[in-house]
Amino acid sequence: MTGALYPGTFDPLTNGHHDLVRRAAAIFDRVVVAVAANPGKAPLFTLEERVALAREVLADIPNVEVTGYTGLTVDFARQHNLRVIVRGLRAVSDFEFEFQLATMSRHLADNVDFVFMTPTEQFNFISSTLVREIASLGGNVSQFVHPKVEAALKRAWAKKRAGN
Repeated sequence: MTGALYPGTFDPLTNGHHDLVRRAAAIFDRVVVAVAANPGKAPLFTLEERVALAREVLADIPNVEVTGYTGLTVDFARQHNLRVIVRGLRAVSDFEFEFQLATMSRHLADNVDFVFMTPTEQFNFISSTLVREIASLGGNVSQFVHPKVEAALKRAWAKKRAGN
């Protein structure tokens, strides 16, 4: 059984992420979507909220599991017997960062390999950062995220605007 890990902050999970998960699930027997705590990024959603949203959005893909994690991604991969880490590439700028990450990770865990996937063309410009910014300004993000994520974004920004 070949399992793969798709790690990320997923703040929020976008249609681009969803596309990569679906495509990875068609290639690998098991895909673990690992939502990183990553407090250094000051996420809009808590880890628990991001995990719950990802579980809801990806629930229809039978060979996908969603879990949260802290610590090094390669350590998580080894602990869960996952030898492949899937990463998405949208542009050349992503490649440089992802290449450095893969090279460093290989030094930390030489038994974990990286597979780079590009999103379907209609999703290659979407980023969580842009989605958050559009949503924060009251813009329509329905074409970039699942309806459940869109609703969560509206609630989160309404709460922030109310000062909670």
